[in-house]
Amino acid sequence: MALKDNWIVKNLVWAAVVVVILIVAASISLRVITRHGKTVTVPDFTNLPVLQAEEVASRENVNVKVVDSVFVKRLPGGVIYRQSPKAGATVKKGRSIFLTINSVVPRKVVMPNLLGYSVSEARSQLQNRGLNLGQLNYVRDMATNTVLGQSVNGVEVNAGDLVVNGSAVDLKVAVSGEDNRTVVPKVIGMKYVGAVDALHERFLNVGKVRFDKDIRTYADSVNAVVYLQDAQGAVKALGTPIGLSLTLDKSKLPEE
Repeated sequence: MALKDNWIVKNLVWAAVVVVILIVAASISLRVITRHGKTVTVPDFTNLPVLQAEEVASRENVNVKVVDSVFVKRLPGGVIYRQSPKAGATVKKGRSIFLTINSVVPRKVVMPNLLGYSVSEARSQLQNRGLNLGQLNYVRDMATNTVLGQSVNGVEVNAGDLVVNGSAVDLKVAVSGEDNRTVVPKVIGMKYVGAVDALHERFLNVGKVRFDKDIRTYADSVNAVVYLQDAQGAVKALGTPIGLSLTLDKSKLPEE
């Protein structure tokens, strides 16, 4: 009987050991698969040629994929215009960063129908077509935050019209008398494109843009960062223009 009991105990011990090994192996595998605790900060790829962006991505343990193109006249062909996720975001190592590059020659895209969309939905639709959100022009209407009209360079455009890729599309947007306020976000430290996106996310417009005197080329303006802005943290009416000052001298950035 003692011998039998000893055999049972040995089997139970071995079973326990096997279970522990399996649990440890599963935990290690899960950490490897999910890259547990291994994150990186997304670099800023804007205004870089694709080959240089790939070199930076390799050093920073992320991947880059060109998924779209726009055409900006003053920006060199082949450089990166926009990225997603944005610079400064925290992602897992090996994450793919999706890039929009500036095309060498302009191409035309079909204008989507944005009427009835919210501003956020319209902005997403425009970016999916390689177009940019321009000015938000608010008019009194009960259907708050609904797009009522769309235009390019002051000319109304209809769904199905061909427009140059990268064009800024201005929207006429409804706003009621009560639901018409928003908080101005902090955009200091951001490059121009990122600052514009941040303001649009809060339903604000870009106001007067002031560049330092040492910013002489369009490439300089793309690399410049905001060091002064109007009304940070203030509550403003939707569509309020927010002035920005940009510099290449990062010593002008205020201390945190």
